[in-house]
Amino acid sequence: MSSTVEDGMYFDRPAETMPRDQIAALQLTRLQATLAHAYANVPHTRAAFDAKGVKPEDLKSLEDLARFPFTVKDDLRRGYPFGMFAVPREKVVRLHASSGTTGRPTVVGYTPDDLALWGNLMARCFMSGGATPGDIVHNAYGYGLFTGGLGAHYGAERLGCSVVPMSGGNTEKQVMLISDFGANVLCATPSYALNIAEEAERKGVDLKNGPLRVGLFGAEPWSQGMRQELQDRLGIRAVDVYGLSEIMGPGVAVECVQQNGLHGWEDHFLFEVIDPETLEPLPLGEQGELVITTLSKQALPMIRYRTRDITRLTDAPCACGRTHVRILRVTGRNDDMMIIRGVNVYPSQIESVMIGRPGLSPHYQLVLQREGNLDSLTVEVEALDGVDPATYDSVGQQVRHTIKSLIGVTTRVVVLSPGELPRSQGKAVRVRDLRRKE
Repeated sequence: MSSTVEDGMYFDRPAETMPRDQIAALQLTRLQATLAHAYANVPHTRAAFDAKGVKPEDLKSLEDLARFPFTVKDDLRRGYPFGMFAVPREKVVRLHASSGTTGRPTVVGYTPDDLALWGNLMARCFMSGGATPGDIVHNAYGYGLFTGGLGAHYGAERLGCSVVPMSGGNTEKQVMLISDFGANVLCATPSYALNIAEEAERKGVDLKNGPLRVGLFGAEPWSQGMRQELQDRLGIRAVDVYGLSEIMGPGVAVECVQQNGLHGWEDHFLFEVIDPETLEPLPLGEQGELVITTLSKQALPMIRYRTRDITRLTDAPCACGRTHVRILRVTGRNDDMMIIRGVNVYPSQIESVMIGRPGLSPHYQLVLQREGNLDSLTVEVEALDGVDPATYDSVGQQVRHTIKSLIGVTTRVVVLSPGELPRSQGKAVRVRDLRRKE
């Protein structure tokens, strides 16, 4: 893995290296303004504050935020389409929305200032991860209502990169353009980046020893094993980028070249971790659910938004010099957690057992079924090319034993031939819950 980028390269050095006390003072000022803006202009926020018996002026310190109500995804659905906006719809110049496959989509909007901020923060992310002005950025995130594609696009352009707006799909052409254009940076979901690597290998295209050096991957949880797989097969530094549409889109946080946690841009977002059961704030370093409050958003301010992502925060110094709190790797989501015969299991835990294991590919799927009154979990994973099918059963038994000993859950493990599992062109579908169909 080659790199010409050294630590200490910043898009906005004063903001990224701001002393901790200055960050806190700026957060308080911006938080007070955000609460007032949302209370005055969003009926849902006003009603929620009133029900809690709090007013914006009650916030005198950052700690006072714990007195204010949470916002959840259903609040946005109930406000469909524009009920959560804090500015007149005519001042919103961009609309994005979730797929809405399980009901009303969640709609998010941006003013011109919101879009400018988004571009600047994504430019910070690119440079934090090792991209530089003039790089060719191959963008395989989906465009359209999904925020990933356009978020990465405008951030890369803001940094001064040449952007290839490929979007997802047509993997053979992805490989051709990455190779022919000499891309330096790849943007994609980690699962789709793996598909690109596989297609390149099938076509005999050597991306590993080409100009590609940075991957900016996000939109789905991924393990350290998946990172190593991508780095080994593409010859890149694989960097985690974090965001969600309700807060802004990609660019809320990113790993620097140290790859030891995602710097959350605290001058524009306030991060908390709460106990998902008691909803009480947890001390720095303890694992819980990430909650984010926007500090600069005009069109769609979010107050204590429950992300459902499980993680920890640290403010320990980072060798890159950035002072912003780091979000440690997201291990899963509250709504992704499976309870199998009393054991709590996240897909990323299963992935960590399998990725890099001899004879197995990184492609897997978890199948949940109901057997009588109990739930069962089947792990489907592909073998690598060249592995003797006669060994599939023994390999599966070894994985089953490891999962049981490390995670504590009993599973079935089915080893499949290469190519049997469906490939994702965006976010990978890791869990098939057949219980809902029974």
